[in-house]
Amino acid sequence: MSTYILNIETATTNCSVSVAKDGVTIALKEDNDKGYSHAERLHVYIEAVLAEAQITMNMLDAIAVSKGPGSYTGLRIGVSAAKGLCYAINKPLISVPTLEALAHQVEANQGVIVSMLDARRMEVYSAIYDYKFNEIRKTEAQILEDRSFEKYLLQGKVFFVGNGVAKTVEIIKHPNAIFIEDKLPSSKDMSALSFKRYKKSDTEDVAYFEPYYLKDFVAIKAKPKH
Repeated sequence: MSTYILNIETATTNCSVSVAKDGVTIALKEDNDKGYSHAERLHVYIEAVLAEAQITMNMLDAIAVSKGPGSYTGLRIGVSAAKGLCYAINKPLISVPTLEALAHQVEANQGVIVSMLDARRMEVYSAIYDYKFNEIRKTEAQILEDRSFEKYLLQGKVFFVGNGVAKTVEIIKHPNAIFIEDKLPSSKDMSALSFKRYKKSDTEDVAYFEPYYLKDFVAIKAKPKH
């Protein structure tokens, strides 16, 4: 019997919704208009992908949502919608790390992938994966410097992906750095990941689940020694 999962991605300006059947995207609706209008578009997109997939809400087996990090407002809207739907149809909630899904936009047979989202000033949210998408460094908020990621760059190719790349390319000058620009998280990249979690019953408590904001990070420079 087929498994249908609705995937919701609102961590950035890309309002993205998809329906997956057994881990494969069969309907997708998304739009990145450089602004946040997720509140107006999200439920319209949900209706659109269900119609395209020719299924009803009650035929869904689970709802998956991008858990962050990302925009506070975007994450809040996506998670609130996902939780509301789970309550309405009494189906499990699955969360997918935003940076893990983003990393799957890179096709590589060597090196590592730095999945990164733009934060304020010279800050990014990033996580690092090997080319098989195994996490090798957890998500962190960090201030970009010319020696950032040097450990990995000295070992081989490093693929940078996400909207944090735009300012990274101005700072990191290394022959092993490969910059994949103009990429945002998409619900289509959640399909296989949410299905994998569903099969393992890796679900969230609908009542208590909160997005992963990483919003309390504050960079404090060391005081100069006298």
